[in-house]
Amino acid sequence: MIKELDPIARVLMGPGPSDVHKRVLKALSTPLIGHLDPQFIKIMDEVMEMTRQIFQTSNQVTSVISATGSAGMETCFVNLLEPGDSAIVCVNGVFGNRMCDIVERCGAQLIRVDAPWGKPIDPDQLRLALKGCKPKLVAIVHAETSTGVLQPLTEISKLVHEADALFVVDTVTSLAGTDVRVDEWGIDAVYSGTQKCISAPPGLSPVSFSPRAVEVMDNRKSKVQSWYLDMSMIRKYWAGAKRAYHHTGPISMIYAIHEALRLVLEEGLQARFERHMHNHLVLKEGFESMGFEFLVAPEFRLPMLNTIKIPDGVDDTYVRNKLLNEYNIEIGAGLGEFAGKVWRIGLMGESCTQNNIDLLLTALKNILS
Repeated sequence: MIKELDPIARVLMGPGPSDVHKRVLKALSTPLIGHLDPQFIKIMDEVMEMTRQIFQTSNQVTSVISATGSAGMETCFVNLLEPGDSAIVCVNGVFGNRMCDIVERCGAQLIRVDAPWGKPIDPDQLRLALKGCKPKLVAIVHAETSTGVLQPLTEISKLVHEADALFVVDTVTSLAGTDVRVDEWGIDAVYSGTQKCISAPPGLSPVSFSPRAVEVMDNRKSKVQSWYLDMSMIRKYWAGAKRAYHHTGPISMIYAIHEALRLVLEEGLQARFERHMHNHLVLKEGFESMGFEFLVAPEFRLPMLNTIKIPDGVDDTYVRNKLLNEYNIEIGAGLGEFAGKVWRIGLMGESCTQNNIDLLLTALKNILS
């Protein structure tokens, strides 16, 4: 007979998921009610309002997709692009490449703007690309989880809107860990995930669409290629006096994000951003004192996802396995061009603590000695 679940608890310091607060775990055990129950509709409304607050937006079309952050990514593209449209995608890591794949699956013409891994997109590269085309949208990753790069957005946004295109931004890793100003930065479509700095279990994707983006969706000439991710129907489930059944909402996950968002707002966005930056600097000092080097230039480093060069002669897999099996600490391996060359160390949400940093540094000193 299969035994009851009893996994060993880990210290989650990889690229996600992050630890969750005991209040979120308690919320997950709240008794189920119907997904159209008036009580649940009220909870959905509160989730929408709190999501607006952490996105720093007044967008009415702000909700949560019942799937992971990758579905949030796909939601933005399949609702805004139609066959024959063109889209510029800025690529400097794994998740920019994933955007490109989705654009092509939409039947749209893809124009890439590439930067080296570990570097941000140069606005001049985008300016040059925009001279040769009239894209419907321009997409970029705010926090590239595969490289640890934090992308400045203000100048990029200005160029996009001067070209009369929609601005689409991936904030899966950045939301609730560093500033994300949807309205101020002129972002038209944005998506995130729950398992990073929001510190809820993976399984939901907050999204928000500007009035400009909503107008584009309302004036489509063809059906959205995905029935499940069609915002014209999802909007009717998440908003309005009378909700229309679209799918059975993940009740327990909505409970979880409701409590996780309450925790974010109780702490305060600015205080939360400062905590992530402070602990990033503590981690930086600790690693540099051991002779490690950080991959990304200081002005473009993500505070919640640190890419650290693996020194010559150090076995990547051996160290990560020792951390996991002997110290119950999870860190992330490098992806793509950085496989075997870097460790990705997360300080996200509930995992972003001084205690976790001390545990990791002590464990690494023991292993490497």
